[in-house]
Amino acid sequence: MERTLIIVKPDGVQRGLIGRVLSRFEEKGLRIAGLKLMRVSNELAETHYGEHREKPFFGDLVSFITSSPVVVGVVEGPNAVSITRGLVGATNPADAAAGTIRGDFGLTIGMNIIHASDAVESGKREVSLFFNDNEIVDYSRDIERWIVE
Repeated sequence: MERTLIIVKPDGVQRGLIGRVLSRFEEKGLRIAGLKLMRVSNELAETHYGEHREKPFFGDLVSFITSSPVVVGVVEGPNAVSITRGLVGATNPADAAAGTIRGDFGLTIGMNIIHASDAVESGKREVSLFFNDNEIVDYSRDIERWIVE
């Protein structure tokens, strides 16, 4: 069972897309194990986007993610990282397939609605940045026997 982090970014929150975005994960069969509305501090944003620190767009990333509340979530299930990445779509919404979150709702790279961890290891790191262990709920759903072999 994998876990991954998703963030409904400020543009998704401001456009009222939280429910529509989250429903994609539940409809696919993934389980939401943690969820909260929050403001990201500059310090947390700089840590989260640390791999981009030397890139020219780093300041814009930090400014954007801290500009408005976001919804952060922990999504879990078999192959949760790759399935989540597929639901999210390409980083550039112009390249994202119709039916993906970015393909359906995004217009630009800078405001592309959602973040999703890109690998199992980054998922673990990112989940630990935004959630304490007591904020992640371990539970099962009766419907899972109809979703997972």
